[in-house]
Amino acid sequence: MIKWAAAFIGFFIRGFVGAIIGFFVGSLLDGLGGNNKRGGNTVFQDFTRQSVSPADFELNLLSLCSIVIKADGQVSQRELDYVRQYFLSTYGKEKANAIFRTFNDVIKKREISAQRICSFLVQRTRYEVRLQLLHFLFGIAQADGQVSKAEVGKLRELAGYLRVGLHDFESIMAMFIKSADNAYKILEIERSVSDDEVKKAYRTMAKKYHPDRVVTDNEAIKKGAEEKFKEVQKAYETIQKERGIS
Repeated sequence: MIKWAAAFIGFFIRGFVGAIIGFFVGSLLDGLGGNNKRGGNTVFQDFTRQSVSPADFELNLLSLCSIVIKADGQVSQRELDYVRQYFLSTYGKEKANAIFRTFNDVIKKREISAQRICSFLVQRTRYEVRLQLLHFLFGIAQADGQVSKAEVGKLRELAGYLRVGLHDFESIMAMFIKSADNAYKILEIERSVSDDEVKKAYRTMAKKYHPDRVVTDNEAIKKGAEEKFKEVQKAYETIQKERGIS
């Protein structure tokens, strides 16, 4: 495969960062070759796109983690620890340590193109998976106690590259940045809506964020889906108590 050859060459030129960049470039070339063999038809079909392999996804995930951690101009130890603990609980000690060694090299080097990484993921992952990915990245930003304006700006940029809708972005953000209308923001409705509209919104959001809809081999994203689904349930319960909805 071209992508692995490019990654190998990139490693010797610029270390792990070069390997990742080479991998991305090689993947694009592989994709172009696949298109030619299929008579110009796209390799990845809408809504049923080919999934990213676990190894591919981890490389992209590590890069996005480093981008978020460096968003406010400093590397927070709490954010680093958050990533480490998340990977330990998800992958186990041996694999997590190997992944994190790569992560340490990535974060110390120059920033990789966020747009390129996200474009790669958009082609190969379902929308529901990208929602959970954004949720995970918000968790990193909040690990040091607050999500800074710089981090929100970077996460908004990433959401745009990942083609996450504005309402979905604000819904996820409301799970990490508290406000008076948080529960309503999470359900993507206004406080003025009727009780029936609240119930309808809850059913819609529960269906959208149900873990069963997140088709991925990555355990970190599956875990994020469960956490997000719980937040939707909590938001509905909060509104239920506030309005006395049975």
